[in-house]
Amino acid sequence: MAIRAVHARQIYDSRGNPTIEVDLKTDKAVYRSAVPSGASTGIYEALELRDGDKTDHLGKSVNKAVKNVNEIIGPALIAKGFSVLQQTEIDDYMFKELDGTDTKSKLGANAILGVSQAVAKAGAGESGLPLYKYIAKNLVKFGPAAKGKFVIPVPAFNVINGGQHAGNKLAFQEFMLLPTGAANLKEAMKMGAEVYQHLKGIIKSKYGLDACNVGDEGGFAPNIQSALEGLELLKLAIEKGGYTGKIKIGMDVAASEFFKDETKLYNLDFKNPNSDPSQSIPSDKLQEYYDDMVTKYPIVSIEDPFDQDDVAAWSKFTAHISAKTQIVGDDLTVTNPKRIQTMAEKKACNTLLLKVNQIGSVTESIRAAELAWKNGWGVMVSHRSGETEDSFIGDLAVGLSVGQIKTGAPCRSERLAKYNQMLRIEEELELEKANFTYAGENFHHSEQ
Repeated sequence: MAIRAVHARQIYDSRGNPTIEVDLKTDKAVYRSAVPSGASTGIYEALELRDGDKTDHLGKSVNKAVKNVNEIIGPALIAKGFSVLQQTEIDDYMFKELDGTDTKSKLGANAILGVSQAVAKAGAGESGLPLYKYIAKNLVKFGPAAKGKFVIPVPAFNVINGGQHAGNKLAFQEFMLLPTGAANLKEAMKMGAEVYQHLKGIIKSKYGLDACNVGDEGGFAPNIQSALEGLELLKLAIEKGGYTGKIKIGMDVAASEFFKDETKLYNLDFKNPNSDPSQSIPSDKLQEYYDDMVTKYPIVSIEDPFDQDDVAAWSKFTAHISAKTQIVGDDLTVTNPKRIQTMAEKKACNTLLLKVNQIGSVTESIRAAELAWKNGWGVMVSHRSGETEDSFIGDLAVGLSVGQIKTGAPCRSERLAKYNQMLRIEEELELEKANFTYAGENFHHSEQ
């Protein structure tokens, strides 16, 4: 089960930007991994190493990261004689010894993660296990999967895009559908896909055919002016599909994108070069805005409601609303155990958004999830806006049994790759008559 060869190359993500792909070879097979990339990135994320040469892919090429895999990481792992079953040892060796920085700035988190995911796939393959079962059996120490019970996550479909993900004026980044009333993932996918098509019809009728163009994650990006307008569209589409009460709503505000540090105000008109001054509001007014939304619409999840450093506003809001709506930390926590522990102590949120490329290895991602659970939080696995056809996080979500995953609209193959993989997993578990359940209404506390 030794590593015989490691080879990286530059490929392209769903936004047409370069990213890194890694092939890891054993005596048995070749295992391939591709790394995603984010658009709205938190300042505390591990470093995604890019070349910075403006004449090559506008500075976004990843030749340095590729070289680091081919000339440093790969040869070092082979020389050390690691088995592919030594996931923790390999990840810690890459992070602590080969790189040696807190942010993985020497080798690049994208280089390290590409190898880390390939090692996990190789460990599964060499063990004769599907990836999700290998993760549950060999890599997870805490949660239901470690005890032999799998939880299929509720998908959070991003069906309306705003913020940095779309060219409209909408400040909030994502509006999501969560089919909590479905009996299983198969039904949840049906519900989400049908409402997505109803939403397309409503948008076409109200805003015109060109408003049916989609953003980075497959959601529609009509030129709506406010979050309330977006929520009303979702409500109508859910009603038209006949799923009122069975599909709830989630939002990713990505408030750090429109927080102005010099004024300490949130500019809801930030994409307008001549923004309306009345649209710049303090955190307490923004909280009132959220309260109004939660009163009028079935919102069960709000991600990044405030700036990543406006911790007092986070803590105040979480104490105020967490009994009925989960508050998800993304830019706030960046899948980093140190940040998670700090925010748990401050009671700043109650759910971790888990993005493997924010921290840069499989082992650290799992540690982050386990730490979140130990602090009583929920965990939502997430894609990035720049994705590939790699379905790794679908297996990760089931292997961890987190209960919720967001990986885009039911549209665009790089998004469907993850959903379709989980459909295959659910079918396999059904055929085996295995111990599993669909998270449904219990998506936040699935680990219990």
